[in-house]
Amino acid sequence: MKIIIPVNEKNLQTQICNSFGRAPFFFVFDSETKDSLFLDNHAVNSTGGAGIKAAQTMVDNKANVVITFSCGENAANVLKAADIQLYKAMNASLEKNIEAYFTSNLSLLDEIHAGLHLHGN
Repeated sequence: MKIIIPVNEKNLQTQICNSFGRAPFFFVFDSETKDSLFLDNHAVNSTGGAGIKAAQTMVDNKANVVITFSCGENAANVLKAADIQLYKAMNASLEKNIEAYFTSNLSLLDEIHAGLHLHGN
């Protein structure tokens, strides 16, 4: 199973990024192999559609679970179509969020917003 989390920095003590689509990096953890890596988010500076592009990164990397604070409607629809589960991040480090997921201490993210639609502003 692959878990992907938007993060601010490339280390396990980093905080979860408040923005899904505009996170600087994504942490990818494969629970079967115990492999992990950080991906650069190529959508971070997009003038529009960053959430959808970020969601497509999750699909392309074969995520099963995404842990995030919030997610826009369009991105959530991409994730839902790919059967990727969304979990609500807690205000703690990346490492603590992963532990919380595996101990069933994270809830499903059910508050999906309309999206920011800043279009580069």
